[in-house]
Amino acid sequence: MKEGIHPKYLDVEARCACGATWHTRSTKPELHLEICSSCHPFFTGRQKLLDTEGRIERFTKKFGAQTSESRKAAAKAKKEPVVSR
Repeated sequence: MKEGIHPKYLDVEARCACGATWHTRSTKPELHLEICSSCHPFFTGRQKLLDTEGRIERFTKKFGAQTSESRKAAAKAKKEPVVSR
């Protein structure tokens, strides 16, 4: 290896937003991560819902909060003929 052209390879402590920390090596002096294997849904098997910029509120406002029961009731009401006298 040539001298003076490679970055320094440091021992650092990586920190995740969930609070997990571990020691590794990197060319950067600090590592701050948003998500790691301790909190990622793929590795944990738990679904973590992240609402960024109110997307869920905008969706429910636009389409309404519908459940499967309310959709079934609406479909049943639509199928029943209206009797007029």
